[in-house]
Amino acid sequence: MAKVQKKIKKAVQNVGKKPLIIAAVCAGVGAVAIGLGKAFSSMKKSAKAQHEVDKAEFEAAKAEARANFEENRGRNTFAKAKADAKKNWDDAHMSISEREQAAQEQRDERIAEAKERTEAANERYEAAKK
Repeated sequence: MAKVQKKIKKAVQNVGKKPLIIAAVCAGVGAVAIGLGKAFSSMKKSAKAQHEVDKAEFEAAKAEARANFEENRGRNTFAKAKADAKKNWDDAHMSISEREQAAQEQRDERIAEAKERTEAANERYEAAKK
């Protein structure tokens, strides 16, 4: 701000009293340019910091994928892959009623599992309450 005030005083001294408005506008434009420079500098720093975060997260995701691959190396056999492909093929070629029935069976299984978990949790709660 002090730079802007100095620019205004210098412009007033150089041009006299009549073009004072022009000098103030020119000094104001300089102030805006300084403010924009600070804003862009801040955005640049922020972008660099975000880039570092993105690089670190990408490296973590790569390492996790590599670890998952190594952990499952012996489990993924050709027979399993073939069975999965057949299941996907069969799922893709189901009729609407067959697909609805399969979805209902999956929902029923999930509901039954949730009920079992609820019962187990209630038993643990009662045991801890005593």
